[in-house]
Amino acid sequence: MLCFLRGMAFVPFLLVTWSSAAFIISYVVAVLSGHVNPFLPYIRVGKPSSHPQPSQAVSPQVSGRPAEIPRGTAPPSDTGTTPPESGIFGFMINFSAFLGAATMYTRYKIVEKQNQTSYFSTPVFNLVSLVLGLVGCIGMGIVANFQELAVPVVHDGGALLAFVCGVGYTLLQSIISYKSCPQWNSMSTCHVRMAISAVSCAAVVPMIACASLISITKLEWNPKEKDYVYHVVSAICEWTVAFGFIFYFLTFIHDFQVGVYRFNGHEPLTIRVRRTPENISVT
Repeated sequence: MLCFLRGMAFVPFLLVTWSSAAFIISYVVAVLSGHVNPFLPYIRVGKPSSHPQPSQAVSPQVSGRPAEIPRGTAPPSDTGTTPPESGIFGFMINFSAFLGAATMYTRYKIVEKQNQTSYFSTPVFNLVSLVLGLVGCIGMGIVANFQELAVPVVHDGGALLAFVCGVGYTLLQSIISYKSCPQWNSMSTCHVRMAISAVSCAAVVPMIACASLISITKLEWNPKEKDYVYHVVSAICEWTVAFGFIFYFLTFIHDFQVGVYRFNGHEPLTIRVRRTPENISVT
């Protein structure tokens, strides 16, 4: 049987694949539509009018070809700002937020049952990480539904919730993984999770700092503008943290393969696990 079809492993697998597709598809559509530039510092726009107004600057042309306007690196939310990619981005990120909440709740129940079977940590860590994760998912929903150029304050507030709470969630889950090792996790898995958490934490600080120094919200950037460097650094860090979350949830697939999952009238999710000297097995 495929590894992501065992137990509840399909939940984090679906979260990882859907979220990756959300970023990649909206980015590709934005690039093909000419709204963002993926690698090169310029993007082509239409020819300027032959009779510009006095207040308008005439863009240079070479050999009658369209003029070029400098652009910087686009952060993930920039790829979901302009139609048609904005509709794709909003729809897919909304569902990613739901899948993220489902993944975090299932992870919470798995750790709870493991801790009852073999005590290794105070339940407060698990509960706080769940709360942080759910708040981060709410932030994702805000980002998806309030576009950057339309309501920048709300959009930025949602992004701040999503990234800060998301990093807090990964750090707490990494600590829990170390505490549950070797009964429930291998040391290599713990190291990978902590490494991803550390990189995300290191990236989120300059991302917030540089974003707060940008004086204007826009899509087109000139490298000579004073805020251009802040924009580029913030965008790179934003992509780093976003895909850091995706790779982190990828490490949950093995954990979600264990146990018997069933629904009943009183407890929304019951998980039974049995620990063996070798590893974990299903009862």
